[in-house]
Amino acid sequence: MSTRRRLWLAIILILPICGAGAQARAETIRVTIDRLTFSPAVITATVGDTIEWINKDPIAHTATVKGAWEVMIPAKKTVTQQLDQAEAVDFYCRFHPNMKGRLTVESD
Repeated sequence: MSTRRRLWLAIILILPICGAGAQARAETIRVTIDRLTFSPAVITATVGDTIEWINKDPIAHTATVKGAWEVMIPAKKTVTQQLDQAEAVDFYCRFHPNMKGRLTVESD
């Protein structure tokens, strides 16, 4: 094998290790609602990630950010929400205001 060919082969093999062309992968963050509690209650995510709200309670809940957005989570159901902007917000359940959490979404 020629020296030039070995050099190109080495470059091709090293590029993924160095992170050249690597794309950030979106993640799914699971938040369980059980016995009137968000778990975890403090969430850190990246723009493009998805939150999977899993309601194990026999009653409906919401994840509400006052003046911004609200996710309705029916009893014994799972709802997903894609995070499309960087923000740091406090959320709560509109039906049960004592249920609270904090979401921090960072840009990549």
